[in-house]
Amino acid sequence: MQFLNLMSPIAEKVIALKNADLALRDRLLRSGALHDGYHPAMRAMHDRNAEILDDIIDRIGYPTVAKVGKAASAAAWLVIQHAVAQPAFIKKCAKLLAEAVENAEADPLQLAYLTDRIAVFSDRPQLYGTQFDWDAAGNMSPNAYDNAEKVNARRAALGLNTLAEQTDLMRERAKKEGGQPPSDAKERKAAYDVFRKDCGWIE
Repeated sequence: MQFLNLMSPIAEKVIALKNADLALRDRLLRSGALHDGYHPAMRAMHDRNAEILDDIIDRIGYPTVAKVGKAASAAAWLVIQHAVAQPAFIKKCAKLLAEAVENAEADPLQLAYLTDRIAVFSDRPQLYGTQFDWDAAGNMSPNAYDNAEKVNARRAALGLNTLAEQTDLMRERAKKEGGQPPSDAKERKAAYDVFRKDCGWIE
């Protein structure tokens, strides 16, 4: 308990990073700008949050529940998950998170989401079907995955619903938030590839 008290300023800082991220997302959503590519303000927020969290991790290690509490640990994961322009940082955190999961100090579900995010940005099939985007038919669908049966088995092992059930939920969420498929899918894909090359996800 004393250790948690010592970590409380760090916990508060990490939670503040998450809250700022979600507040900006909400503002962009209400303005209609959220789905118009990777908004510069959002990228700046994600990059800044990653820099701050990286410094914290260098000082205390991965922010597990035991170190910073449940809320701050979950907040740290969200900051990591959103730092899509920082592949080195995300991969560093994924390695530390995997070690924490192996030692029963972190949630395997968080590792599943982060593993899939890295796979998608690196042009590899995801293992758990957690990452979604618009498909060629203009529907919100899971990014490429290795095998539906295996994906559903992995999801079940983590207590998740089926891929089909999650797809329905994601499509409903996109509809509720006013999301629309890109008007020019080829142009969007080209911009996405440039972004990934510039960041170092792909060569």
